[in-house]
Amino acid sequence: MNKMTAITTLAALMLASAAPAIAGDAQTRRAPTPQRVVMMCDATPATVSAFRREHGQRPVFVTADQVLSARATGQQWSAPRCMTAREHGRLVQAMSSYAAAR
Repeated sequence: MNKMTAITTLAALMLASAAPAIAGDAQTRRAPTPQRVVMMCDATPATVSAFRREHGQRPVFVTADQVLSARATGQQWSAPRCMTAREHGRLVQAMSSYAAAR
């Protein structure tokens, strides 16, 4: 009986140690969750090419107002959106004003 208990305990321990690895594999197979990511991008051909290579589509440029609207409505997208440096400045300013008012 002691031999059977030892074997069972060893088998349970091996399964318990393998569980996180198995769970990690299942998580990597899931589809990416939609998110709301905005990156500062240039509209140069090199940037467009790199963005397409990385994300599988051309960059979609958004304004600060569009980002704030998406944030307010909970809108999400599957690939990051781009904005110019000027729009990024406007977004930072608007979000700082909002934070100061709270």
